[in-house]
Amino acid sequence: METDPRAGAEEVARARALVAGAERVLALTGAGISTDSGIPDFRGPRGLWTKDPGAERRATIDVYLSEPDVRRQAWARRLGERTRPVPNAGHRALLELERRGVLDTLVTQNVDGLHLEAGHDPGRVVEIHGTTREVQCMSCGARRPMEEVLARVRAGEDDPACLERAAGGECGGILKSATVSFGQSLVPHDLARAEEAALRCDLVLAVGTTLGVYPAAGLVPLARRAGAAVVIVNGEPTELDFMADVVVRGQIGEVLPRIVAGGGEA
Repeated sequence: METDPRAGAEEVARARALVAGAERVLALTGAGISTDSGIPDFRGPRGLWTKDPGAERRATIDVYLSEPDVRRQAWARRLGERTRPVPNAGHRALLELERRGVLDTLVTQNVDGLHLEAGHDPGRVVEIHGTTREVQCMSCGARRPMEEVLARVRAGEDDPACLERAAGGECGGILKSATVSFGQSLVPHDLARAEEAALRCDLVLAVGTTLGVYPAAGLVPLARRAGAAVVIVNGEPTELDFMADVVVRGQIGEVLPRIVAGGGEA
């Protein structure tokens, strides 16, 4: 989406003032922060599920487990990803908050691992929907680096199984990316960390998320009820705009650095 980098100057200034005055920021990010890295969002005009409605079905755990063809297609798609996305200006802006000592926790709905690649302390990041950088066995729970399993796919395995040793031989369980698919529950520890951060923060900075997917979206009203201010930065309206102190519309890679680092005039 093309935007005027000076659009919403008043909103940017108000958001910047709230961020500058915060001491414990909870950042909540969604797919929109990674679009400038070349990763499409899900429900936007050019989103993955908008262009391919069947992709949402394939992201359902029961379908993945019961249909070998779906698994083979998933591994083939991963193998066909020729370029690895890198962090963009939006990711780096949030890293600046950490460097300034005011980022309490970063909860991301994204599974791309770009916040960690940008340099965040892993102890401050909650990847609440998991990560595509690892795979997990659906039988024994063992986790391995994604690249390790993709090497097996390149060698000819179209539906690789778990090779962990178990009583009587190899586990043989189904492998999938270590992400939370539809029909799976969030990791309780991750959700607890996120909710604790929402209760102690003094500002929620929601970036690139429609705030329509729960329980992650529920962190905003939880923090609001505990007294935190709310700043929403997104290209399109969100379901919780009514709850925000400031809503900033625009391309995240342009406006978020101005809000966080004060780069340039508002």
